[in-house]
Amino acid sequence: MNKPPLTILLAAPRGFCAGVDRAIQIVERTLETFGAPVYVRHEIVHNKYVVDGLRRKGAVFVESLEEIPDDGRPVIFSAHGVPKSVPQEARRREMFFIDATCPLVSKVHREAERHHAQGRHIILIGHAGHPEVVGTMGQLPPGAVSLVETLADVESLEIDSPDSLAYCTQTTLSVDDTADIVAALKTRFPDIAGPHREDICYATTNRQAAVKALAPCCDALIVVGAPNSSNSMRLADVARAAGCGHAFLVQRAEEIHWENLSNLRTLGLSAGASAPEILVDEVIAAARAHFTVQVEEVAVTQENVEFKLPKILDARA
Repeated sequence: MNKPPLTILLAAPRGFCAGVDRAIQIVERTLETFGAPVYVRHEIVHNKYVVDGLRRKGAVFVESLEEIPDDGRPVIFSAHGVPKSVPQEARRREMFFIDATCPLVSKVHREAERHHAQGRHIILIGHAGHPEVVGTMGQLPPGAVSLVETLADVESLEIDSPDSLAYCTQTTLSVDDTADIVAALKTRFPDIAGPHREDICYATTNRQAAVKALAPCCDALIVVGAPNSSNSMRLADVARAAGCGHAFLVQRAEEIHWENLSNLRTLGLSAGASAPEILVDEVIAAARAHFTVQVEEVAVTQENVEFKLPKILDARA
């Protein structure tokens, strides 16, 4: 029986960003250098396939330093960043730790510290409970940061010193939604200070731009990523806002209900910044079981960003 034709529009850029690639390399290089086990506080990146693969190599994932014995084994902090109290506790316990925080997240941390040192109250745009937000708020004393998630939060803000404010943002937010919130903050607090450069990272911006470019041309759009991955979730949101009403997130190809897509003729496909390319290939292979597939890449830009490994792991250092 002849399979119906399907054109897959493949978003580019997609998948791993430089910060994710660096964090995974840090775990792998630490295992190679020091052997197993290596403890990792929180998922190194938000992707089950990646985490399970590292676990098989000897990484032990924990949510708290309290779960780690005092056995001298290496401890790695995830790419999302941690509150200052975490490395302080690690030093107190004389742990050997390596910080895999994405340099672009560290940039937001330094911005928040700089504004705080200048006497400003910080307004952080982000999602409550996300580890990056927890880490950023944890750079400063309690009460120094107010979190806003929505335009309604901006309206309800109660600020003691409205003339001494600055804002920062989580790096993985929707570019458009964040722009609306920043505009609302500037309307309500005209003197609010902002970052020298946009906090939302290049990879988030580029992946959202690629999805925007192909969403209006698609009958459906699949984002490969984890439900706890902020940047992956935002990609599906962006696709729907850009004109593809049937956009959804999957972790693996096995989650796709192809019987609901039988009338599909054009499928958009992207991947969050913590999703490896092998999972994209998996979706394409699964589509070939149901359709005669033609793949076309839609590229909006090229990426050549690379972050150095910590000196203790970088053989070139």
